[in-house]
Amino acid sequence: MEERDAKLIAELIKENNAMKQSMEQHHEYEKQIEDFDKRIHLSTEESMERKRIQKLKLANRDKIERILSQHRGSK
Repeated sequence: MEERDAKLIAELIKENNAMKQSMEQHHEYEKQIEDFDKRIHLSTEESMERKRIQKLKLANRDKIERILSQHRGSK
């Protein structure tokens, strides 16, 4: 992530509830994936759940990018 995006995210979290919620969810998905990655072996169900969370994280990241792109020109 570029430094200007990090600054813009920090600003938007204060004033944009959608950005705040998206960033909180993004961090939660990262934590869940890290928890799976700490395990030596994943069951089939756990592996599928990890992949599902990865997809949710990517979709959430797309949402964050859309919010950023709406505000890049105005800041």
